[in-house]
Formats: sequence, C-alpha cells, structure tokens
Amino acid sequence: MSILWEKSETWRWLVRRTRESKPFFLAFATICGVVPGVIGYGVMQVTNTRNPQLEAQLRQNARPESLMVGKVNKERLAEYLGELQRKEDTNDRYVAALRGETLIRKPYQRIQPIPKQNNSEADKTQKDTIPKA
Repeated sequence: MSILWEKSETWRWLVRRTRESKPFFLAFATICGVVPGVIGYGVMQVTNTRNPQLEAQLRQNARPESLMVGKVNKERLAEYLGELQRKEDTNDRYVAALRGETLIRKPYQRIQPIPKQNNSEADKTQKDTIPKA
C-alpha cells in the first residue's frame, strides 16, 4: 500500500475523502460491494442456460455409472433428511465421515466398533505398496 500512497495522487485523494466524510465512505463501501455483486449476477445469468432440450440430451447420453451415483446420492439424502425430521441423533455420521466412511444402514446397525488392524499387517501392506528402486 505504501507504493500506492507514494505514487498515486488518486489513491491519496480517495483515502483522504473516506477519512474525512462518513457519507462518502459509506457510498464508496456500498459501490465496492454492489458493483461486483451486480457483475457476478449478470455473468451467472448469461452463462446459466435452462434449456430443456440440452438437459434431455445430456441425460440421454449419460453413462450408467453416473446415473447410478445420482440415484444412490438421492437415496442417501432422503435417508438423512428422514432422520433429521424424526430428530434422530446423527452424530455417528460425522464420526464416520471423519474416518472416510459413509453410513447408509439403520441407526442400531450403524453404531459398530472399528475393526482393529494388527500393526504387522499394516506394515506388511505398506511395504508391499512401496516401489523398490
């Protein structure tokens, strides 16, 4: 900022005006927030197409794996929203997510201990996966 302060008379004027005048500061802050928002909204409207023909074509050409993933995600979301509506405790979902797991079973079946791995088995699998030079 010191480079701007030393070289730019416009920057110094702007700093002085915002320091001296509260209405100018509020107007400047509003412009700095509103103008990027309007530009972003305009870009989103221009680039977002809701063409039913294009959507139908994309769905028709979709791979079976992506259709299956969408179906599974919809089922998982429905299960999770149902649990929230019934006000069930879903903390075990967060614990599983931290371990990289996904819970899709009934609550009484979901709460299971983590299987313990022997250190020798883990070391062996690690040694097997390390490439030798």
